[in-house]
Amino acid sequence: MDQSGFLLQLFCLLACLFSLLQACPPSCHCHGGDLQHVICDNVGLRRIPKVPEQTRLLNLQRNNFPVLPTNGFRDMKNLVSLHLQHSHIKEISSGAFRGLKQLVYLYLSNNDISVIKMGAFDNLTELTYLYIDHNKISELPKGLLSPMINLFILQLGSNKLRELRSGAFHGTKDLRWLYLSDNSLSSIQPGALDDVENLAIFHLDKNQLTSYPVAAMSKLRVVEDLKLSHNPIKAIPDFAFQSFGRYMETLSLDNMGLEKFSDKAFAGVTTLKTVHIENNKLSSLPGNFPFSRLETLTLSNNPWHCSCQLAPLRRWLESSRSRPDAVCASPSSARGQQIRDTAALRSCKLPTRRSKKGSRH
Repeated sequence: MDQSGFLLQLFCLLACLFSLLQACPPSCHCHGGDLQHVICDNVGLRRIPKVPEQTRLLNLQRNNFPVLPTNGFRDMKNLVSLHLQHSHIKEISSGAFRGLKQLVYLYLSNNDISVIKMGAFDNLTELTYLYIDHNKISELPKGLLSPMINLFILQLGSNKLRELRSGAFHGTKDLRWLYLSDNSLSSIQPGALDDVENLAIFHLDKNQLTSYPVAAMSKLRVVEDLKLSHNPIKAIPDFAFQSFGRYMETLSLDNMGLEKFSDKAFAGVTTLKTVHIENNKLSSLPGNFPFSRLETLTLSNNPWHCSCQLAPLRRWLESSRSRPDAVCASPSSARGQQIRDTAALRSCKLPTRRSKKGSRH
């Protein structure tokens, strides 16, 4: 190769390198093959920067974007992961994420989002993980989430939701993990969960529910982990968990002021392994409480009445390796004694296996 050819190749190489360097936004740093990762974390941005078309991960957290504008990311067609946490976002415009047809991960946690315009999530057909917790969202209008047909995890904890209306999750039929902890929910209307019957994890703790939403919950089919802790629900009704009782392994009902379970509250529940019912006002458990596969049971700080009705509980406590704390509050002769040790239950007869089997019919 002559000198002029070599210089031409060198010039082309330098030009390519220069164009790549220019493609990385100012104050950001870019890495990965062909600048696929663009990191602009906490660099004082007030506008969405232009990034190379091949960018797959864009980290914009800890900047200042009060409004996510329409078409703000339109030219980022190959983006898979978008990070916008801690960015003072208050409003998401209609079409804000238009063009992001490959996006799988969207992180919007720890902002001030109170306004999400209809159409905000248009084009997000591949989105699988949406984290929008620690914001100020007060409602989920029907259709808002509909474009996200592949959504698998939705984290909506620590917002201002007051109720779930019918159709709230319309279109998100693949949703499996739904976190609604620490909102202000006082109502879950019939039909609110019809579109998400395949939920496996459903966390509703730290809300304002005063009654168990039987009609809405009966649409769920495969819940494995249900968390209702810190809701002021006094009673769990008959057949509360029946529609998903063959799958439920973890149930959290602690710190509720819970006073009773109806006799058939646990009808259909067969696989329960972990139950949390501490810090309530329970004095007894229903006859169909599912001890058979139970591994963990937290019971402390309840006013247990130590009569023969608790004999199945005593038997489970005697066989448990975890030895949870469970103290009698009554009768007075047993007050303060551990249920597993008290003489009040020593002479109780347990149902035979035959009679237990017959009681299921």
